[in-house]
Amino acid sequence: MSDQNNNPRQSKPMWQALGLAWELGYTISIPLVILALAGRLADKWLGTAPWLLLVGALISIFISTWLVYRKTKNIISGEVIDDKVVKKETDNNSADSKL
Repeated sequence: MSDQNNNPRQSKPMWQALGLAWELGYTISIPLVILALAGRLADKWLGTAPWLLLVGALISIFISTWLVYRKTKNIISGEVIDDKVVKKETDNNSADSKL
């Protein structure tokens, strides 16, 4: 066996990517399921089918888009470690700490 397959440094980014994909899947699917079901139940109760179902689906699309945008912005602006954003050091801060 090669050392590349057993190197934990190389497998960590893969697990981070899988974790991000899993998290984004839930970020999109949970609001959709909850709001679509709520819209469907409200439609049955009020007799307005399919309008509240569609409203719930549209609201879930906006919520999911905002959550994915926020997650992407956090990843781009800093480093995400255990779901917490840690800001990258600037060159000025790192130069000051070396003195």
